[in-house]
Amino acid sequence: MTTIALIRHGSTHWNKEGRAQGSADISLDQDGIRQAELLAARLSMEDWAYIYSSPLARAKETALIIGEAIGVDVHLDDRLRERFGGLIEGTTEAERVAKWGAAWIESDLGLEPIEQVQQRGKAFLEEIMLKHPDEKVLVVAHGAFIQFNMVHLLADFPIMNFGNTSMTLLTKLDHQWTCELHNCTQHLGEQQASKINIDLSGQKGNGILKT
Repeated sequence: MTTIALIRHGSTHWNKEGRAQGSADISLDQDGIRQAELLAARLSMEDWAYIYSSPLARAKETALIIGEAIGVDVHLDDRLRERFGGLIEGTTEAERVAKWGAAWIESDLGLEPIEQVQQRGKAFLEEIMLKHPDEKVLVVAHGAFIQFNMVHLLADFPIMNFGNTSMTLLTKLDHQWTCELHNCTQHLGEQQASKINIDLSGQKGNGILKT
């Protein structure tokens, strides 16, 4: 049985400012690097055979830190990119409200359709299951990407903000996806966990566009 660990990238300065990142190529900040190092230390005590990552810097840098620690090469896949944010990329909630009003999420601002994120995510995950049977695979991606695909694959999966470097474990048995662990950041400890970035949603709490 293949096990896939979905990992959200480490934090960035845009995360802390509450700016929607989307497809913007933002690097990890110092907290994000430290978070990735802590996760890498956790994973170095486990047995993971492959790492795939979004090509965006914040995910790729997280994956490379992990890969160096566990001795596994990183494979980039464009399907793992974050949801394209259109006109809202780089903006805060306050800036969006000032520019487009409180109901900005209802406006056509060029966001990638959720269904498109789910389609490319499912295609990637199904391919990994076929390519790596009975192996353990790390996948470093983004908050909205992970959320949208989890609710697509698993019935009644809750809407949540995924913490930076959180781990969510997926397996598939008899054509049924299951989640053994979700949004786990135990490797960060209490002090680091308290510094996890602000997640930005299209509307507060609904997971429309996490960054």
